[in-house]
Formats: sequence, structure tokens, C-alpha cells
Amino acid sequence: MVCVPQLDEVLDGLHVVSLPMRVRFRGITVREVALIEGPVGWGEFGAFPEYEPPEAVFWLASAVEAAYRAPPAVRRDRIPINATVPAVVARQVPEVLSRFPGARTAKVKVAEPGQTLADDVVRVNAVRALVPTVRVDANGGWSVDEAAEAAAALTADGPLEYIEQPCATVPELAALRRRVDVAIAADESIRKADDPLRVVREHAADVAVLKVAPLGGVARILEIADQIDIPIVVSSALDSAVGIGRGLLAAAALPDLPYACGLGTGGLFVDDVGEPVEPVDGFLPVAPVTPDPARLAALAAASDRRRWWIDRIKACYPLMS
Repeated sequence: MVCVPQLDEVLDGLHVVSLPMRVRFRGITVREVALIEGPVGWGEFGAFPEYEPPEAVFWLASAVEAAYRAPPAVRRDRIPINATVPAVVARQVPEVLSRFPGARTAKVKVAEPGQTLADDVVRVNAVRALVPTVRVDANGGWSVDEAAEAAAALTADGPLEYIEQPCATVPELAALRRRVDVAIAADESIRKADDPLRVVREHAADVAVLKVAPLGGVARILEIADQIDIPIVVSSALDSAVGIGRGLLAAAALPDLPYACGLGTGGLFVDDVGEPVEPVDGFLPVAPVTPDPARLAALAAASDRRRWWIDRIKACYPLMS
């Protein structure tokens, strides 16, 4: 964790915002986050509502790190990003991709509850017709047998760069990796695990997807990077512009960055706390984000929601060290 300021100091710099979304993503159409202004910059606490304090505290630590700790040195000033395609119908794919100008890679959500593998194939092929490199994300939604079937179906008409978190557990990922030719990426098996390095030790993944907030901050990302020998993709946890800025910083500080990062999710919001920065030739610039006061006011959450986030910070705060 990070050096912890006084709770009152954290709450004094608190802004809670509600960001309307263009399409349903992860089951929501409005994204709430708490932003913390500190002496170094702005941090974002956006743990999803279902996360209890023992898990949400890492997100709070990440926000405090951003607001109170000097950033690391960077190795690059722009980051390649992938387009993110939610589990939309195929006819919506061109509209979604239009929000990611120049992106040469797209991540497509699959295994959505209530949808079929046939729906996934149609969506992936619609993306493949417009973007040269396609990866998919199942969020642990398949069994090993289902994932093997999906891998065959989703590669019948073209390759996949990788399948992200096809199964929920590390043993399942390892078993699937032995059965399919497609690269396997781990996300939840890293960021929601007591031991985020287990996937590497058990040869369960070819790629590590790391998200700044769920892992506790940029410094923790860099620590993990020092301990693993597989490529890293830095991705968003449906962050506001503030959180995206931290993800870009982490990606910029990594020794190697062979893959496009999942940091283009700002295009999923109707409005954000900072002036939208569109990708140029598929890249986003690395720069800290200072929210616009007018946007903070316009996007401020209702008073009861602000109180909910304050209570949540108070519940997480004693767990920080």
C-alpha cells in the first residue's frame, strides 16, 4: 500500500461524479467514481459497488498513491490502445469502432449472459472486417470445454491475438492452455487473486492483463512487472479520464510494451471529467489529468450517492497501511 494521509484530508479533496455511458457495459449505463485531489495530483477510487472493503481498499490505495505520491519516470510519451467493443449486436460495431480512430487492435466482449456463442462469432467477425487485430474477453464466463469450443469457433474465420480470462480459475486456464493454440491472457486471475503471480508459476497464461486501480496503484504494477516473464497489457477498469491517465503512466513506465493497451475506454462515456482526448493513429498521449471544474460540477453525483462513497471510503480506510 502507500503512505496514508489523514482520512479528513482525503475527504476534504473528494468529488463524486456520475458519468453517463453510451452503451451498457459490464451491466451498467452510469459509472460512478470518487475523485480525490491531493498535493501531487488527482486520484480515482472507482471500485465497483459489489466489491467489499477487503477488495475495494486496493482501489482506494491506488487513488491515494496518485494524489500523494510522485510518479515514476516514463520510457515513452504515447501508448498504443485497443478499441473496446461491448457485447453489442453486429450492426452497432461500426459505430463503436468509430470512437477509436486509428486503432489497429480491438478487444471484443464475449460470453455475455443471455447471449450465445453464435452471437459472439457474428460480433467478432463484424469487428474483424474493420480492424486487423482482434482479441476477445470472456471475463471467466466459460468452462474449459466451453472455452475450447469457443476458441475453435472464434478462430474459424480468422486469428485471435489472445483470449482474455476465458475461464474463472487458474487451474482451468492452465488446462485450456494445453488444449488450444490461441494465446491465453489472465485478468481476474491476477487482479482478484491473493497471489497475482500464481498464473505465471502454473504456466496458465501467455499474457498478463494488469489494471492499476484493482492492484493498488502504479508502483504495484511495476513491482509485478519485475517478477513475471510474460508480456503485460495495461488495461482500464472502466476508469474516468483521471484513472486512464494513471493507466497510461503505468504503461509508459514499463520496460517493454509489446501489445496495445486497453486504455481507450473513455470513448464509452457520453461525458467525462476532462476534455476528451481522442487517439491519434491509435495512440494516446501520456499526461496527467486535471479535471475541469465545470465538468466536475455538471457531473456531480446526487447527495445520497456522495454520502454512500464517503461511507465506503471510511470502511476501506482502516484497511490501508
